[in-house]
Amino acid sequence: MRIYILLILIAGSLLNACAQVQMNYSTKSKKAIKLFEKARNAPGQFADENTGKPNYQEGIKLLKQAVGKAPSFWEAQLLMAEFYEFDNNYPSAIKQYEIALNLNPQHSSSGATFCYLANLHLALGNYTESLRYCDRFLKNPNASKRLSPQVYLMRRSAEFAIHALANPKEFNPVNLGPEINTERPEYYPALTVDGQTLLFTRLLEIKNVDFKEQEDFFISNKNTSGNWSDAIPMPRNINTSKNEGAPTLSADGRNLVFVACADQTGYYGPKRQGRGSCDLFYAKKIGRKWYGPINLPGYVNSSNWESQPSLSADGKTLYFVRGRKGDRSNNSDIYVSELQKDGSWGPAKALPDYINTPNTEESVHIHPDGRTLYFASKGHPGMGGSDLFVTRKDLNGKWSMPENLGYPINTKYDENSLMVSAEGDIAYFASDREGGFGDLDIYSFVLPKESRAIRTLYFDGFVFDKESKAPLPGKFELFDVSNGQEIIVSEADEATGTFMVPLPLDRNYVISVSHKGYHPYSLNFDLSDNKVSDSYHVDIPLTKPIAFSKNTNELTNEHIFKNVFFDLNKSTLRKESRIELNLFAEYLKNNVNIKIELGGHTDSRGNEEANLNLSKARARAVFEFLTAQGVSPERMTFKGYGSSMPIITTEQIEKIPKAKDKEAAHQKNRRTVWRETL
Repeated sequence: MRIYILLILIAGSLLNACAQVQMNYSTKSKKAIKLFEKARNAPGQFADENTGKPNYQEGIKLLKQAVGKAPSFWEAQLLMAEFYEFDNNYPSAIKQYEIALNLNPQHSSSGATFCYLANLHLALGNYTESLRYCDRFLKNPNASKRLSPQVYLMRRSAEFAIHALANPKEFNPVNLGPEINTERPEYYPALTVDGQTLLFTRLLEIKNVDFKEQEDFFISNKNTSGNWSDAIPMPRNINTSKNEGAPTLSADGRNLVFVACADQTGYYGPKRQGRGSCDLFYAKKIGRKWYGPINLPGYVNSSNWESQPSLSADGKTLYFVRGRKGDRSNNSDIYVSELQKDGSWGPAKALPDYINTPNTEESVHIHPDGRTLYFASKGHPGMGGSDLFVTRKDLNGKWSMPENLGYPINTKYDENSLMVSAEGDIAYFASDREGGFGDLDIYSFVLPKESRAIRTLYFDGFVFDKESKAPLPGKFELFDVSNGQEIIVSEADEATGTFMVPLPLDRNYVISVSHKGYHPYSLNFDLSDNKVSDSYHVDIPLTKPIAFSKNTNELTNEHIFKNVFFDLNKSTLRKESRIELNLFAEYLKNNVNIKIELGGHTDSRGNEEANLNLSKARARAVFEFLTAQGVSPERMTFKGYGSSMPIITTEQIEKIPKAKDKEAAHQKNRRTVWRETL
């Protein structure tokens, strides 16, 4: 794991402490001093020829010889602690720092050694010891101001970890199995909203090429038994001989955004024009074929590196991670961009600084509910490494303070690449825990209730021409009935007509389906009571206006306004009706040759004459609304039918056993409709 304190700070402090003239060393042993000075340069001199990695072991070997000749040579003990730390041998580093402190308690007037010890103990999960050294640092009146913010964070982390260990979350991760996981690392899972398709990154070993390892995408679908099929690689226009990683899928699985480094030569596959070291790229699936990828259009990519994208279910918002320019520690922040009307992505904005910290934020995931964001961070109080957090956006667009997902979901090691199912209860992540198939494997687990997102269902189906049965790429627009806000814009596959649209619970939806040259189609999904248990399958037949169709039966076909509402026994339009009627008014204004009749229908209960008058008054109310929106009254008539044309007859209703089902049948008969006329 990477620990909190920047190595450059440690190196600068220790080397300054040790780079003294010979007369000021704590020993007079010339042999020890010579070994010490030789050790200071050893990591660079003996660095690995291929990787350039410093050889700290060579320096440690020389320092051991130095302290063997002069055990009280605290400068050598201190430098050995530094080399052990850089070499990721934290227990030995702690031992050496403590030896240096015992030999010379005053060697670090700024308290830096207390800071480093606190940091190392935190990394090892020794939270009580970490807390003790934090307090020793903070009690020092001369404590380093540049280290103080990190020490305060470490102290809060140690306190949080102690409490988290005493109050563990229920956590039982399940390996996804050999269909997904291999002896190679698998990570960064992405899932469609129906939970049937899983896309992830696999690090492959490549022989006889310049690059020994390479990241590619693999995809798996659930079979009829609910098990994952053997994962297969994405096509060659997506997977190239260079790295592709950190994918995000749209809710329907037909849009892909991922990170790749630019390659303008085309040597490794399709040319990839880039704006920085690594950019985000976009590919689209039509039918069974993937097209692209192209550099993500708009203002997301920059001269910095962009990575780890997460696309919202509505396809209009993209969250991603961007590296900080000039930051040698590769720290990063979370950014967000909105889709523009021309299909490009707008200027990216960083999330608030109570989410982004001076340290690293990464591995961002926006849940299909559009309001719950999961991410990994090294800058918020946690268990010691990179922890997983959740933040939620309210209806005014303000994000909540991040909440740590707790122990043992988070540990002293680095956790990241969390992804949560649309249902909100199952999370997926990558781990190299014991019992797996090799390196990193992808696991699932039941997420604690307090960390769950809003449960999100979906509706899918097939958009087609009612006459020819040919598939159509219908456009879907979802609106929140309560405020008229457009929630999601989507479209059916232009080759197959299939679609899948997410439906977060706790809202009442107006849904409009349209395609040029066809009458609009409307639906209503009321999920505001959160009691709906299943997703929906709806096939949507679209009909052409008479002018474009040989089927004159359209004259008698009625189209129900699914989102036009009246109060009981009243003819005043409720405000929720404006969404669908405004869309219908635009349709009529864009198709000036269409003439319509508006009709009102009631159920069979009550006085027949009163029902007839009520139905006519309701049809008139819709007529007057459309006229007010600029539709010529010469193109419209209205009529009340009372209860004379039921969808479900009185005899049929009487045979329905349950009262609530009887009421639902009466509700179907109470409707406001339109039909085309000559």
